[in-house]
Amino acid sequence: MSDRLVHGLLDASAEAHPEAIALEDAERGITYSELVVRARRLAHLLIDLGVSRGDRVGLYLDKQLESLVGIYGVLEAGATYVPLDPQAPPVRLAYIARDCDIRVLLTGLEKAASWEELVAGGAPLESLVVLNDECQGTTGAPAGVSLLGAAALTAQPEAAPRVHVGEDHLAYILYTSGSTGNPKGVMLSHRNALAFVDWAVERLDVRPEDRLSSHAPLHFDLSVFDLFAAAEAGATVVLVPPVASMFPPQLAQWIEDNEISVWYSVPTILSMLALRGGLNPGDLPRVRTVLFAGEVFPTKYLRTLMGLLPHARFYNLYGPTETNVCTYYKVPPLPEEQVKAIPIGKAITGVEAFAVTDDMRIAAAGEVGELYVRGPTVMHGYWDDPQKTESMLVQEPFGGDPRGKIYRTGDLVQEDEDGNFRFLGRRDSQIKSRGYRIELGDIESALVAHPGVVECAAVAIPDGLVTNRIKAFVVAREGVQAAELLRFCGDRLPAYMVPESLALRPSLTRTSTGKVDRQALKKAA
Repeated sequence: MSDRLVHGLLDASAEAHPEAIALEDAERGITYSELVVRARRLAHLLIDLGVSRGDRVGLYLDKQLESLVGIYGVLEAGATYVPLDPQAPPVRLAYIARDCDIRVLLTGLEKAASWEELVAGGAPLESLVVLNDECQGTTGAPAGVSLLGAAALTAQPEAAPRVHVGEDHLAYILYTSGSTGNPKGVMLSHRNALAFVDWAVERLDVRPEDRLSSHAPLHFDLSVFDLFAAAEAGATVVLVPPVASMFPPQLAQWIEDNEISVWYSVPTILSMLALRGGLNPGDLPRVRTVLFAGEVFPTKYLRTLMGLLPHARFYNLYGPTETNVCTYYKVPPLPEEQVKAIPIGKAITGVEAFAVTDDMRIAAAGEVGELYVRGPTVMHGYWDDPQKTESMLVQEPFGGDPRGKIYRTGDLVQEDEDGNFRFLGRRDSQIKSRGYRIELGDIESALVAHPGVVECAAVAIPDGLVTNRIKAFVVAREGVQAAELLRFCGDRLPAYMVPESLALRPSLTRTSTGKVDRQALKKAA
């Protein structure tokens, strides 16, 4: 039996449903047969540019129809796609390009102003392929970098390239916040992705007639469900325009107009939809499944939304980027008196999840422990960081396959009387805000890089809508202003990591052992 591959989902749907719409982007759409042809042409072009099996190819453009062509084109070429946050500062993206040696970048004209900055920051780019313009490759590229437009694709063959790829080859690398101040690349294979996608299509009953919203940015692991579960089912993915997410009534109207049947996002968006979307009970009748992940959904807002959409099924999906989704919970009706957060549930099919105590025992029901995950969804490791990989992927200590590795999530959980895990918090300084995973040390590293900063501490302030808001406390030299430091952060960090407020202090509160007293700072915030 030949290995199953992520782009094989597209190939199969193009054969079974050639005229079905694979993706809609505003007024544009593309069928499965058209998408597979464009992806294969791009794959041939990448191979002509020297891309070999396993090479990393960057994806740097605003989320649009061409983004999906880019993803499948990279996979058809046997390479690994690396989605870059289109809103992140170029200095951060240049680091990622250096880190995983991105030599070919798939991009859009809207990012042309940043190409020079990427190269100046050390990105080892050799070729830029502009997917959304017919440019002839004559102007606009940094010195020494070739520039090709969409016109370069038309002469390429439509047949699938002859590249042998196996299930354990990398399909994509997603960069997440790192405690050292630099992002770390999570390596995920075709097998990792498909183990989750296969489960999702079957358990969540994704059908050819479904229309799935695609809200998450491509560098966020939530996008794996949107794109690939739809492809496996032969369903349609509909890209959510960013402006709709900013205005809940507009988002509600967009869901209705686009006949969305399966919605997936972080809870923050759904909370705003429940509170300010102008919905009445029974609205959005075509929505039959609501999925959420990435952060805790405040129970009072979840109960409100369930009351507005009584016809829909609600699922809480849990899993760090390193495991895709590893547990899930189908939400039952929530009593008015319930205030406790809902569980993160039980392991998906084929995956094992268990809590481990500090003395390395498997925790009994009711005991608190760190959640460990074993199974085919668990990542290969962190790109070019064997030390970090070894610290998070531990050898099998509990009697299972000694060749297997277990991922330590760093999340503290407790198994309830129904066998569901409940999330209690983080072991370390990693937090969630608006669905993004953030290392507070990453923010502190950016602040300390300012010459006027003596020391600093970033803390998370719990918030019912966005899970956590970030505040920074800074000891700075005379004359340094808070606004200046926030701008400095904005030049080095994605917007979701920039502190919402910053307080200048003559000193930071410390514990009796001389450590910064973060709990005292949180109380002072």
